[in-house]
Amino acid sequence: MSELPIKKIIHVDMDAFYASVEQLDNPDLRGKAIAVGGGGERGVVSAASYEARKYGVRSAMAGALARKLCPDLIFVKTNFERYREVSAQIRSVFHEFTDLVEPLSLDEAYLDVTENKVGMPSATVIASWIRQRIKEKTGLNASAGISINKFIAKVASDINKPNGQKTIPPEEVITFLEELDIRKFYGIGKKTAEKMYLHGIFTGMDLKLKSKEYLSDNFGKSGAYYYDIVRGIQHSEVKPNRIRKSLAAERTFRENITSEIFMLEKLEHIAEEVERRLEKSKVAGKTITLKIKYSDFTLQTRSKTLDFYVRSKDIILETAKDLLYQEKMKNSVRLLGISLSNLNTEDRKKKDAAKAVKEEEIDVQMRFTF
Repeated sequence: MSELPIKKIIHVDMDAFYASVEQLDNPDLRGKAIAVGGGGERGVVSAASYEARKYGVRSAMAGALARKLCPDLIFVKTNFERYREVSAQIRSVFHEFTDLVEPLSLDEAYLDVTENKVGMPSATVIASWIRQRIKEKTGLNASAGISINKFIAKVASDINKPNGQKTIPPEEVITFLEELDIRKFYGIGKKTAEKMYLHGIFTGMDLKLKSKEYLSDNFGKSGAYYYDIVRGIQHSEVKPNRIRKSLAAERTFRENITSEIFMLEKLEHIAEEVERRLEKSKVAGKTITLKIKYSDFTLQTRSKTLDFYVRSKDIILETAKDLLYQEKMKNSVRLLGISLSNLNTEDRKKKDAAKAVKEEEIDVQMRFTF
């Protein structure tokens, strides 16, 4: 087996991005517990400042619960136009060092700096420079993780948050993974972690002692993934042009809706937004999915796949209507959403995959400047 050069991957993650942007723009909010999102009975927290996190406030938490945990919590409305503006500035910093940048969201990205524009052999130094440039350009703090692949870099970026970085060099990868709490493995959520506990898996070492067959039998298709990552094996490259798999828009209503006539009115606005996003992204899709969240928080999806790609609001809306009438509503509705998947970008993905060269396993014990 031929040896491939070890990659130098950086995962940059902005610290409490939405909340930090709001504090940056409004000095009166600095040092205070703030939450970006809705603070009403039906609102949801999109992001929380570190001052708010001390009280247990987290993203995706109901606004009412967040206010109970932190009575002095200040709610700020989301301003995605501003967040996108700052995100563009941050990405411009990334491209000063490398063009191999894979954005995951507005506030985080992977960078491959194995070969870079500044001729610096140390990925650790580059990560420090990037964080400094982001601070100079935007006034915001970023954290970073540095290692041999995307998985380990992402795990490492959480270790010294906020405003810090952590390098896991090749010679320390195996020990690091063996000692890592299973809950901190990226891709292992709360339910999976609880299931692993039942199998006596609490750390990376516990996971490593299980055979690939055992993991596949008990964790399905993910078993092989778990077997590889605990050994530092991950062949996923940093992809500068990530292919979008779906596009969606949804609305949460101030009051629950019981009338299908009102639902159709809401769906028309949602379909218009989906059409706008499709036009902006220059994509079309075949599969239309209607998302319904009821007042008891149960979630239902209904999908239909067409024989052709669509981008038109009218076709999207008509299909969503058909899906709405597919069966009777079982309760009042608090949220409706429409998504398009099976996009024409998938055709490009298949062509790219056909051209890809299969990577060989990397010897993670190789040393080089990190």
